[in-house]
Amino acid sequence: MEYKEYKKNDILTVTIDDMGNDGEGIGKIDGYTLFIKDAVIGDVVSCKIMKAKKNYAYAKLEKVLAPSSARTEPICKYYRQCGGCQLQAMSYEAQLEYKQNKVRNHLIRIGGFDKELVETVMEPIVGMEQPYYYRNKAQFPVGTDKEGNLISGFYAGRTHDIIANTDCALGVKENQEILEIVLAYMKDNGITAYHEKSGKGTVRHILIRKGFTSGEIMVCLVVNLKKSLPAQDQLVDLLKKVPGITSVSLSINMERTNVIMGKEVRTIWGRDTIMDTIHVRNTSDFSLTNQSIDFCISPLSFYQVNPVQTEKLYSLALEYAGLTGKETVWDLYCGIGTISLFLAGRAKKVYGVEIVPQAIEDARKNTELNGITNAEFFVGKAEEVLPEKYEKEGIYADVIVVDPPRKGCDEACLNTMLKMQPKRIVYVSCDSATLARDMKVLCEGGYEVVKVRAVDQFGQTVHVETVVLMSRVDG
Repeated sequence: MEYKEYKKNDILTVTIDDMGNDGEGIGKIDGYTLFIKDAVIGDVVSCKIMKAKKNYAYAKLEKVLAPSSARTEPICKYYRQCGGCQLQAMSYEAQLEYKQNKVRNHLIRIGGFDKELVETVMEPIVGMEQPYYYRNKAQFPVGTDKEGNLISGFYAGRTHDIIANTDCALGVKENQEILEIVLAYMKDNGITAYHEKSGKGTVRHILIRKGFTSGEIMVCLVVNLKKSLPAQDQLVDLLKKVPGITSVSLSINMERTNVIMGKEVRTIWGRDTIMDTIHVRNTSDFSLTNQSIDFCISPLSFYQVNPVQTEKLYSLALEYAGLTGKETVWDLYCGIGTISLFLAGRAKKVYGVEIVPQAIEDARKNTELNGITNAEFFVGKAEEVLPEKYEKEGIYADVIVVDPPRKGCDEACLNTMLKMQPKRIVYVSCDSATLARDMKVLCEGGYEVVKVRAVDQFGQTVHVETVVLMSRVDG
């Protein structure tokens, strides 16, 4: 097909009729596709081509000529600069529809599942009552502006340029007060911000975590020094005035790296950890039930950042597992054992696997903290530990729960799951594209899809979690 030739800096008018995986608006002119960041499905916009290809182009939104019915006013003035909230200009109802369609389309296009089957097994997406101020953890880079003033905020999209913003609409309300205290303390004591290019300067990041159930707050400064901070007691005295502050620490990171946290953490006031509690809910309306697990969280702990939706996500996973107290369960990519410990309350035995030693250490501590005796954890790659325990030691699985990183499950892990032939597989995914790919492999190996449900863990962003129940086909 021949397309009209478009080039960089052309100004075009286009109707947005679709949205991509990264939240960009998609429109077409005579079959020529335009990808336009910050455009919302249903908008008519004026855009400027920034990068032209033969069949498509990337364009910059110049002006919304006719707003979509789904368009809303972003509450953050840095929305377009930051890029952290790709969907903030879209109504929340439209965001949920977009995410439900994203999962559906991946199952059909990547997984190869029949459209009618997908419509049958997909349940309504689980939304949030409050799609703002939901993150219990944030890591703020520290730097200086053009005038040399200390700032903290977030990196602009695809850059390491800091947008000065101490009041992110996704974080907890206490973040702003804490950040302003730290920046004022640094200014008063001549403490510099870390400079990536030179490797000089002191404070790199400020980590803040809050237990939503406990109300306990942790502040950890990532610093480029081994000794104490100047006037360290002054910082502690200032932070102690913030209600909920329980732990103040330093993470020592003197490496020339973009990894945020250092390997050594030094507590300078309060406890080394904070506590939080996750409850299991009734999935018919997600009202609270009486099962809860306490978690001990350190600066380095892996812990879901949206605790309200995490309770819904894990409640679905537990329901899909269908445990009666007689099953042996494997929880792969188990992190600090958040799902494992709930499974243990309803299973005969639970085995958890995670590659990060610190996470397994935390899992074992949390097992002891909650008096759980039927959960055991292994450090290692799921694709290595699972075959070893199954083939060499004969440890079987009635149910496998898997919650892998974005890249999905390793091929060896999937193959061992198929060899073990558990009755049910519960797949928790943060990337529906790799989920669909892995589901296809499992179905080709003798499983069928029973239920699929998306959960919005990250309001205002393009990310969506999904829980899938797969059952072994008998015979």
